[in-house]
Amino acid sequence: MVKIAIMGHGVVGSGVAEVLCSHADNIAKRAKEEIEIKYILDLRDFPDSPLCDRFIKDFSIIEADPEVRIVVETMGGLHPAYDFVKRCLLAGKSVVTSNKELVAAKGAELLAIAQKKNLNFLFEASVGGGIPIIRPMSQCLAANDVIEIAGILNGTTNFILTKMIHDSMDFSDALALAQKLGYAERNPAADIEGQDACRKICILASLAYGRHVYPDQVHTEGITGVTLADVEYADAWGGVIKLIGRVKRAQQEKLSMIVCPMLLSRESQLANVDDVFNGIMVRGDSTGDVVFYGKGAGKLPTASAVVADVIDCVKHFRARKYLFWEEGKEGYVGNYLDDSTSMLIRLRAENAALAAENTEAIFEGAQRLYRKQAPKEELAYIVPEMPEREIRKKLERLEKLGISVPSAIRVANDL
Repeated sequence: MVKIAIMGHGVVGSGVAEVLCSHADNIAKRAKEEIEIKYILDLRDFPDSPLCDRFIKDFSIIEADPEVRIVVETMGGLHPAYDFVKRCLLAGKSVVTSNKELVAAKGAELLAIAQKKNLNFLFEASVGGGIPIIRPMSQCLAANDVIEIAGILNGTTNFILTKMIHDSMDFSDALALAQKLGYAERNPAADIEGQDACRKICILASLAYGRHVYPDQVHTEGITGVTLADVEYADAWGGVIKLIGRVKRAQQEKLSMIVCPMLLSRESQLANVDDVFNGIMVRGDSTGDVVFYGKGAGKLPTASAVVADVIDCVKHFRARKYLFWEEGKEGYVGNYLDDSTSMLIRLRAENAALAAENTEAIFEGAQRLYRKQAPKEELAYIVPEMPEREIRKKLERLEKLGISVPSAIRVANDL
């Protein structure tokens, strides 16, 4: 029998306990061992829980107990999760986590400790919730050179954009609905500002390219600036706006990487990923495009991914799973302004006819877009692909001519 501890009894932690108890026989057959929850660490009391006798408040009990061989961390956040996980590994215990913030910030360090101690540090549930992505990338796609990863990595923002696209809701109303339905937190900043998606693409990039990418290295924009006007112009062009996390190899052993709203053609494999679903495209040199699709969060989907990692740990006590990347380095992610892109730009000017002349002169070959009931002072264009730095300089020229630029959304022509 393998004894484990769970740290955190929130949505995911309680789901892990539920799955382990309700599927105990099947899990034992797959793991070739019975798995027993010895401790559940939480500051709160749960007197009505069938596992009420397992709850503790002192982490050192888990740390000091040699019977506990696997610790599941579902606390979230960096502190005290980082300290507790590190101490578990140093105490000779394998760790499974769903904590994307922890893996994105400290993954290289914790993997190095696990390697040194011949332990496992597994985190399938940290990206995509119940969608299998870490294991397929590290095993099934291991023979490929990963050319690019791009995905819709946050269900909250995808739900909001879906409501804007299909129901013509404005951003604030769609966010309020997401909060009412439990898809968005009371403080939704990590989702709507793109931080959650950034952490996830950092984990995938670290895994794919073998060196840690830190979130503060990645230019990140959320969806708070996306308006119904932008959505309507995207539709006129023949596409939709999605929040995309994207990474690909660049020159000089650097990565090209960004998280931001992007305009996708309706033919894109990611364009029809709607509501709270996630879609992650991995482009391999041998496989071509492989897309992983499903709910990226939720109690039981995420818990199932955590429990799958627990089973993997049990199977690999003697032969550690190879999951590793090197420490990060300064300058590893290139400047996003050097990357080439096309853009959807929305402009405002008192003299729209003159603004159109100036825009078409500055952006030679720009394609003008139209939407119903647009204000007479509003214009929109798809500008040709060029380094973003050049686009920004040209937009500055427009602003000096009295033309304001309320929005500029990158176009992902190759997704």
